[in-house]
Amino acid sequence: MSEKILPLPPSRQTLTDSVYEAVMELVMEQHIAAGARVNIDLVARQLNVSPTPVREALARLEMDGLVMKEPLRGYSVTPTLDTKTFNDLYDVRRLLEPFAARRAAERRDDKVLGVLDRELDEMRRLVGTSAGQTGGAYHDYRAFAMQDARFHEAIAGTSGNSLLRDTLRRLRSHLRLYRLYHRYYTIDIGAATVLEHEGILDAIRARDAIGAEAAMLDHINRSMERTERVRLRSGTRPS
Repeated sequence: MSEKILPLPPSRQTLTDSVYEAVMELVMEQHIAAGARVNIDLVARQLNVSPTPVREALARLEMDGLVMKEPLRGYSVTPTLDTKTFNDLYDVRRLLEPFAARRAAERRDDKVLGVLDRELDEMRRLVGTSAGQTGGAYHDYRAFAMQDARFHEAIAGTSGNSLLRDTLRRLRSHLRLYRLYHRYYTIDIGAATVLEHEGILDAIRARDAIGAEAAMLDHINRSMERTERVRLRSGTRPS
């Protein structure tokens, strides 16, 4: 693992969240390689904290599916998705997310619509402010990915099925790591994602359950195609 010092805010109240974000960055930027063991003492020294908040952060990242805890070995970073698992992930998304969008349209909730509007507005802003940037690194992708995740999680949340929301959140953590490995994000990808989200939101707002389901399925299929094109351009062989 490379020796990278990350600044943390001094407030004790925000220490746990700050360490969580910092350790996630180490994972996402591959300063700790996929499949590698996490040296808790080394990470604590890098962040200038005790090992306790690092262990707490790793426990949260285990829930996100980004690290694994093994007996006698401790924590290690989850291996990058191989081709079969990547395809399996999208199969599950195709089963669950169109259903969630349909339910969101059927249960049309003004409060949720307000949340979706705000998340989509922020995604538009991020795409606009990143014009001309090449993207690819975690800092370039993180803000957009977080808004993207919030949009999808809000739809899953309004389905009324908390297990569905938690399952999709875990899947998206794996997808973010896979995309970062292949330097996924570009301005064109961001703009295409925004347009597809607009179609999903329009259908939900109109209580068009069938349209929302179809728009979400189309978005997921296009997302998979974009991710695969980026992988092929990167020249990385699937495992």
